[in-house]
Amino acid sequence: MAFTLPDLPYPKDAFGSTISAETFEYHHGKHHAAYVNKANELVAADPSLQGKSLVELIQLAKTQGKQSLFNQVGQIWNHSFYWLGLSPEPTTPDARLQGMIDSAFGSTQGLLDKLKAEAVGHFASGWAALALDGDALSVTSYHDADTPVAYDVKPLWILDVWEHAYYIDYRNARPGYADALLNDGINWDFVSQNLDGAGVSRADQPG
Repeated sequence: MAFTLPDLPYPKDAFGSTISAETFEYHHGKHHAAYVNKANELVAADPSLQGKSLVELIQLAKTQGKQSLFNQVGQIWNHSFYWLGLSPEPTTPDARLQGMIDSAFGSTQGLLDKLKAEAVGHFASGWAALALDGDALSVTSYHDADTPVAYDVKPLWILDVWEHAYYIDYRNARPGYADALLNDGINWDFVSQNLDGAGVSRADQPG
């Protein structure tokens, strides 16, 4: 079974100027789709890879040093998780998540400041991420196609800081893009849901 480009969980024009429909056309319809197509080509050419889920292939590629495969499947998962973590409608952390945020960062604004610093300070392409590391929240970043799936953490939310995420709407100004999504685009309901430790599965696909 081939991997597919997942549908966006909202219309392409739902975010107005925060993320334009044109950006979704390119970012989802071209960049994300290209990773899906390339991954399917690599799997089709190697019988030992067939029948494995997206997450299984990420872990296999990481341990076996299959960098080309890792780049494609990691980016499929990262993008799928990224779309799910965005909301065009305002949401807020639930009581459990808010308590964890306050304990780790002092306030929601403290967390947003930490995420922005990680996103803006990350050199070149990659992802800024919020995860559950043990029982505590942590903020980190991943280079290029690297993904939290390859590590012993429970992913809660990620922010794409590749240029293709913001070059149309923000003219490559990463700080403006980070501000806009962090302040107005986080799907806090999704973040709270992922406290159950099943976040990796929410962007998985069967083989």
